[in-house]
Amino acid sequence: MYDQLSSYYKGKKVFVTGHTGFKGGWLSACLHSLGAKVKGYALEAEYPNGIFPLLQPLQICESVIADIREREKLINEIESFQPDYIFHLAAQPLVRLSYQIPTETFDVNVTGTASLLEAVTRLKKKSTVVVITTDKVYENKGKDILYNEDDVLGGYDPYSASKACAELVVSSFRNSFFNIKEFDSHQKSIATARAGNVIGGGDWREDRLVPDIVRSLEQKKIIEVRNPRSVRPWQHVLEPISGYLLLAGLLDEKPKKYTGAYNFGPLSKDHLTVKQLVKIAIQNWGEGDWKDISARGQLHEAGLLKLNIDRAKKKLGWKPKLNSAEAIKWAIDWYKQPAEKQAEYTFKQIREYFAL
Repeated sequence: MYDQLSSYYKGKKVFVTGHTGFKGGWLSACLHSLGAKVKGYALEAEYPNGIFPLLQPLQICESVIADIREREKLINEIESFQPDYIFHLAAQPLVRLSYQIPTETFDVNVTGTASLLEAVTRLKKKSTVVVITTDKVYENKGKDILYNEDDVLGGYDPYSASKACAELVVSSFRNSFFNIKEFDSHQKSIATARAGNVIGGGDWREDRLVPDIVRSLEQKKIIEVRNPRSVRPWQHVLEPISGYLLLAGLLDEKPKKYTGAYNFGPLSKDHLTVKQLVKIAIQNWGEGDWKDISARGQLHEAGLLKLNIDRAKKKLGWKPKLNSAEAIKWAIDWYKQPAEKQAEYTFKQIREYFAL
């Protein structure tokens, strides 16, 4: 896969929103490894020990610190860069936080996406866009089913609903400004990517399971687990990123064939409960314990969510390289590295992943 991706990105200009975040940092590192010229646009990194601050001394990208809602600045930065590819990851990404700041969540995730796509309308050159949303865009029926890309969009909580709205924004811009039937005129192609619950090194956000586990293990505290029976499509961060990169490359080659929405997640029989993930993480750490705090009052979060990834497998030729247990091990192995070794270990994992 590395050679194929390198052929798409080596020497190309790639604009990444949300580059200071967890997935954005890993994506920027992968693009840097592939020989791309990367320009990032995002707020300041939230944690000084997060993946992007750790890697930026290696100059993995040009970094613009700004809000995705600053429409004119965003337009100017994109126009001045003239990107070949755009990956839109800037978002308010947390379910529980969206209950505290619902209006801001919709503003960032919906208006921010519209601002990005309005900027694309100003470009006078060919450009390929992948908007990253989430596995939570679907109307969750609470049943043991695999959601596919044609299922009804919904969202119980503000975060999930905002991402479903972002999908509608993409659809509207695609129909109104970038209609695939008129591609030869506008030269813009757009796809959306819906990934499962992503884990990996360098994530320190509050209310994310693996960072919470690692903090507790480092402090030798008992891990508090809210929903141990909840089922999620866990995957290592390099899995969806490889999917995003492959999707954008193919979309650039054949826009009319690859436009649309794609799920990226584990194989159908590889969805784990929160309890299973916690136990595997403790096993790989070498010590630790956990307790169930579900009895405490808490906000609604979906208890069961699984993705159907057949479209990505059949149409893109993508499939996960790591099973869930391996993904957890890769994540914990990263956190076990001394701080001064983590940047080097990040690129080691990137090389090892693409060699699988």
